[in-house]
Amino acid sequence: MSQPYKGSCLCGGIRFEAESFVPRIANCHCTMCRKFHGAAFGTLVRAEGLRWLSGQALLQDYVGHNGTVRTFCRECGSSLGFRVKGAAFEQLEIALGAFDDELPAKVDAHIYTDYKACWYDISDTLPQYGEGRTG
Repeated sequence: MSQPYKGSCLCGGIRFEAESFVPRIANCHCTMCRKFHGAAFGTLVRAEGLRWLSGQALLQDYVGHNGTVRTFCRECGSSLGFRVKGAAFEQLEIALGAFDDELPAKVDAHIYTDYKACWYDISDTLPQYGEGRTG
């Protein structure tokens, strides 16, 4: 195993590490990701070997109208994770921006672009999917 990649919330109360990442990483432009992250899109990754080092008691969930679960720090409000409806906590996808270390991870697509912010222009050449990924 290589050195784990560490991350944290804004206040530092929650700390975690991961061993590696699933290679498919997309910028999600859905309305819920935009609002949850306060940005043009959210970028989340499925981390392998995810371990909570401290502050797990500070994790708070918000369940959206569609059953998806957004996880954040109840102390500082940092957006930390996402789960699809019915997914176990162990299937949490972590916000890429919450990592403190440089990562061997690259975004490879834009998803839910049918809902993207009108003020944001996608200017790269990555594939775009109006809804979720196909295939």
